[in-house]
Amino acid sequence: MTIRAVVTGVGHYLPDRIVPNTELEALVETTDEWIKTRSGIERRHYVAEGQTTADLGTRAALAALADAGLEAADIDAIIVATSTADFTFPSAATMIQANIGMNKGFAFDVQAVCAGFVFALTNANALILTGQARRVLVIGAETFSRLMDWKDRSTCVLFGDGAGALVLEIAEGTGDNSDRGILASDLNSDGRYGNLLYVDGGSSTGSTGYLRMEGKEVFRHAVEKLAETAHTALGKIGLTGDDVDWIVPHQANIRIIEATAKRMRVPMDRVVVTVQDHGNTSAASIPLALSVGKARGQIKRGDLLVTEAIGGGLAWGSVVLRW
Repeated sequence: MTIRAVVTGVGHYLPDRIVPNTELEALVETTDEWIKTRSGIERRHYVAEGQTTADLGTRAALAALADAGLEAADIDAIIVATSTADFTFPSAATMIQANIGMNKGFAFDVQAVCAGFVFALTNANALILTGQARRVLVIGAETFSRLMDWKDRSTCVLFGDGAGALVLEIAEGTGDNSDRGILASDLNSDGRYGNLLYVDGGSSTGSTGYLRMEGKEVFRHAVEKLAETAHTALGKIGLTGDDVDWIVPHQANIRIIEATAKRMRVPMDRVVVTVQDHGNTSAASIPLALSVGKARGQIKRGDLLVTEAIGGGLAWGSVVLRW
């Protein structure tokens, strides 16, 4: 018998306010065509006044629990991937724990920016495989609109707010690639590139700061490193891009998504794409795309998926799982 960590429920939540590209034309020197051509983004969601990352994460968590047919009392642990927690502390995870009425177990945050959900998912898998938990709620939640410099057209048009969540549960497998659940993962970081994508503030500096990005360099690293990490994870279990049913990538930029799929030799009709509707929601983008992909009828039980993401740090990684 082999222990596996299997996805048994998924859900997402998006704020009510939808912001099309045309609305941003009044804030910064840009056009709908400029944004779509360079990123593929057509619209994004922004939080309302007083709405927070923990609020979004709570709604996504409840949706995932409902999809799994579970209640908060059934969960042993919560891991939240976020770079925009409500407070320096407590963690967004413990706030969500309280919001959903989970009074046991443990909860903590993971911060790896856009790669955060891949890191959180890998940690949740380890908790299950080592017997620390039987069911883990893994959440990606962000309010990146609060980090935007509205004078910087190269960044402020790219990001949106949202949350996605999934339930990861212990199951028995046969030990081969036909098993449902997480089959392989690959995590990486290289702090030498921290200046390419960062926020120029934080609690110890006394200011919240704004997101700063060297777009061309981030693009170059993203295409190279995303394809590499996906191949590495697949290679650990003797698979290639030909075996993949769906790539569910971090939804940062359609050109990055297309270039990565090409390097993996996976056609775009086997890639789940939501960037046009949500923009870059950082750590929320992969679980959000998983939830939307399932709702569309794209992702089905037994499908082999690869998720991959890169974010500030730089940090990047991938997970191979059978749905």
